Amino acid sequence: MKIVYMGTPEFAVPSLVALNNDKQIEIKAVITQPDRKSGRGQQIHYSDIKEQALDLDLKIMQSENVNQKDFLNKLKQLEPDFIVVVAFGQKLSPELLEIPKYGCINLHASLLPEYRGSSPIHRAIIDGKKVTGNTTMYMDEGWDDGDIIYQQQVEISEEETVGELHDELAERGAELLLKTLKDVKAGEAPRIPQDDSEATFAYKIDKSLGEIDWNQSAQDIHNLIRGVNPWPGAYSELNDDRIKIWKSSLSQQENSDYQPGTIIKADQDAGILVQTGDGILSIEKLQLPGAKRLKAADFLNGHQLEEKTKFKTKE
Repeated sequence: MKIVYMGTPEFAVPSLVALNNDKQIEIKAVITQPDRKSGRGQQIHYSDIKEQALDLDLKIMQSENVNQKDFLNKLKQLEPDFIVVVAFGQKLSPELLEIPKYGCINLHASLLPEYRGSSPIHRAIIDGKKVTGNTTMYMDEGWDDGDIIYQQQVEISEEETVGELHDELAERGAELLLKTLKDVKAGEAPRIPQDDSEATFAYKIDKSLGEIDWNQSAQDIHNLIRGVNPWPGAYSELNDDRIKIWKSSLSQQENSDYQPGTIIKADQDAGILVQTGDGILSIEKLQLPGAKRLKAADFLNGHQLEEKTKFKTKE
């Protein structure tokens, strides 16, 4: 079974490794996004998939636009049975989709048609979902709207972060993808059209998503903190400092009369308790600019937080 693999970020790495380890599969090429400059020194950085492909000694191809004629010709010469796409980041043209013998197969980290788009794992946690999962599908011209092949459900725990869920979905998705390819080749895989009327979308996120709105409920803020850890991270301004909040829990204490964002307690026994729009949020791990992440008790050892001090709230 000849495969061309398209992927870019860390999520796509376990699938590449699983396919490479299978004796029935020959990876003809790995296609990933071009190298990027980043950081203060504008150093060149490889994608996670390129790093892994180099370690596995696989052929690497890169292009700003895989739909260009010269690149399509290179793909055709590889004569792949499948093109496998996992978090690649470019839309594929109809001509490219027709190249592989058995089609282009995509692994997506949601239970489609829920959360089409680039940030399904973040959105599942931020929205307070109890269950999410992976979907394999035949690729179509749109974003994540092709016919479904298989799905697997994954439960989300109350304290799970997006980073933890990301890793679990990536590992389990690799198993699902391997089964999908073998069943499609054997003619045993289903093909289930998506119901577009039930589609929801998870658009690209940026750092602004992490800003806490204390007018929301404690549950919603807790979900946001989990849903942006480790990136982009939840934050709020306090006394002109941008405080990053990495871990929280829901306090059983009843609502106070204070405005949302107000610190109602800050001591070694109670920890750091903040009034929200509905409920009390306990901050368990936080970070000052340029400092280390600290548990609330350790933070209070070195920093005094006055009760009735107020985090900045969104207008």
